[in-house]
Amino acid sequence: MDDAGDSIRRAARDQAYAMPLADIQPLDAEKFRNDTFWPYFERLRAEAPVHHAVDEELGPYWSIMKYNDIMAVDTNHQVFSSEPSITAFDPAEDFTMPMFIAMDPPKHDAQRKTVSPIVAPANLAYLEPIIRERAAKILDSLPVGEEFDWVDTVSIELTTMTLATLFDFPWEDRRKLTFWSDAATAAPTPGGIVESDEHRRAILFECVDYFLRLWNERVNAEPRNDLISMLAHGESTRNMDRMEYLGNLILLIVGGNDTTRNTISGSVLALNQNPDQYQKLRDHPDLIPSMVSETIRWQTPLAYMRRTAKEDYELRGKTIKAGDKVLMWYVSGNRDEEVIPEPNRYNIERERPRQHLSFGFGIHRCVGNRLAELQLKIIWEEILRRFPDIRVTGEPERVFSSFVKGYTRLPVIIPHKNKI
Repeated sequence: MDDAGDSIRRAARDQAYAMPLADIQPLDAEKFRNDTFWPYFERLRAEAPVHHAVDEELGPYWSIMKYNDIMAVDTNHQVFSSEPSITAFDPAEDFTMPMFIAMDPPKHDAQRKTVSPIVAPANLAYLEPIIRERAAKILDSLPVGEEFDWVDTVSIELTTMTLATLFDFPWEDRRKLTFWSDAATAAPTPGGIVESDEHRRAILFECVDYFLRLWNERVNAEPRNDLISMLAHGESTRNMDRMEYLGNLILLIVGGNDTTRNTISGSVLALNQNPDQYQKLRDHPDLIPSMVSETIRWQTPLAYMRRTAKEDYELRGKTIKAGDKVLMWYVSGNRDEEVIPEPNRYNIERERPRQHLSFGFGIHRCVGNRLAELQLKIIWEEILRRFPDIRVTGEPERVFSSFVKGYTRLPVIIPHKNKI
């Protein structure tokens, strides 16, 4: 890891505790890209756990920083609505993408129920050997003794293959799913995946036009066990218009792709940063399920979720007004020392490893959480069979986003394989 990164983080800590609380902007994407947001969130948990800020572009918003407060908001959909958006950005009037995660009951419940069979226990049992075979092929193709990018070669490849299977998506075009996922969540930046909101719209229209062709094929065929067929034949989804179809597609693509791939990358990074835990995992492969849950907490692949207050609500002496934006910072709640012992420590033997906020709570709890855990479990079972060590060789490159907490590049080297 690089010393420059450490000095940047030290400077961030000094600044985080020097600036006025009202000036702290949790939504600053640059702090997520350079991994310097931690001391700001640490200070807010201690001094302003219900924090009010004003963003030049987005206006005022509340940040909820502590575990139990986040739980209280996340499980109270009567007061805190998921409409009109689960991100800090309100949808543009001329470009709204309804999706069931950004809906309230009863429509949310009906649409979620339409796609939930894809992650039912029987289907996970069907997917497990398929995922394992693909993981094995990916790992067997990796170079030994030569640096490569873990994000693109392993994390993206495995999760995109799984997502393509869930959609029964044309195999040769599966990397389009990765591109659309990145385009949907990236902050516009010159030279980036999306350079402007107009550029993003054009990409997403390409996405929905591609999927409309698949819809038209599936709607005229017998119902099958894939997400497009489920949506095309589902009573609550078969009459969706183009933009609602796009919204639910983006939800399923990002939920099935971004989060898992960033946790796979995060697991390699976490174990490198905590070599004692890596050795413990080598010595005790039965700790893989616990390690998976600890990594999902440690990584927190979606940093926050937004709600909108439907009525006035008091929390820790602060009055959240009807109509206010409320951001539940899962990434902060997962480091709340009042609930999670030694939260900044990566500990694969935690007493309650699944006690984390990364999947949310209440009616919007991540529908694919068991599939995410399954992919991580499988990839590490196959890694430990093959490689005694995967070494991170440089500072990771992180996503420019305060919503998706992930990686664009993680350089690694595999010194040698296990002897058979």
